[in-house]
Amino acid sequence: MRRFFSILLCIAMIGCMAGCSGIRATEPSDNEAFVIGFSQVGSESDWRVANTRSMTATFEGDPEYELIMENARQQQENQFTAVRKFILEGVDFIIIAPTVEEGWDTVLAEIKDAGIPVIIMDRSVAVENEDLYLTNIGSDFLHQGNLAVEWLESEIPSDKNIKILHLQGTIGATAQIQRTRALESAVAKHANWEISSQLYGDFTEAKAYEVMTEYLKENKDIDVLYSENDNMTFGAMRAFEEAGITYGNGGQVKIITFDATREALQYCHDGKINLCVECNPLFGPRVKELIEKYRKGEPIPKHVYVDESAYTTQSITQDFVDSREY
Repeated sequence: MRRFFSILLCIAMIGCMAGCSGIRATEPSDNEAFVIGFSQVGSESDWRVANTRSMTATFEGDPEYELIMENARQQQENQFTAVRKFILEGVDFIIIAPTVEEGWDTVLAEIKDAGIPVIIMDRSVAVENEDLYLTNIGSDFLHQGNLAVEWLESEIPSDKNIKILHLQGTIGATAQIQRTRALESAVAKHANWEISSQLYGDFTEAKAYEVMTEYLKENKDIDVLYSENDNMTFGAMRAFEEAGITYGNGGQVKIITFDATREALQYCHDGKINLCVECNPLFGPRVKELIEKYRKGEPIPKHVYVDESAYTTQSITQDFVDSREY
């Protein structure tokens, strides 16, 4: 494999790089496995944990593959360090789940110069030259947002004014950009819709609870919460309860959330969340399939989207919730 030709370089450079970055260096393997370096954005949500689990479970136990994963803890600079380490180690393939879209041109060019193919996973990258990566597999986040606003259109009479509180994820991440675009486009088309505020929740429950608690001290006139992932929704729900605000079916606030994890779907089934828009994290098998197609020289589409849907209390059963893998 490619990285056996770079062992001497790796030995010379990895120690220095690990010392500077704080990221543990992974020793080159002695077997003939196809080595994949995976830069995961972090472990900020239940969705991300399920995504990591899907990736590791797909490749573990398969002697033909070796997966080396680095957790970037939601810092793009950590991803740059991890990817450059993968290059020095001479891995056969690199997978990147990017923190944000911007800033990837230089690092991806370095990977291409090293002759290593790249899959961009989950989120997208904004680069001038799309030839810098092999394919992008993930969700159609704009479609997800459109599913949400279409449901809201069906729920809100055209003569009723509504105030929408928008809880945003990591600014610059593809999911944040596209889900925001869908909402803002819909609001522009509906004179009776208003975004009362856009709060930054960073896709985490703790941050969402913090900003929601502070916001609700002065502002409780909310008709709809549009929350860009489930964990932020859970934080917002806790803040609503402490502020004495009812939510869900029959409550003051209708809740729209994204991801549709098992916990969120349970809340939806119980009537506490009005709409769960699915974001499927189980990419592992599909990623492996794409890598195997690459190894066989078969054509690979530039963009691969996973199938997703949206769920309400009326459309799901307890059996469906219990069968959820994440």
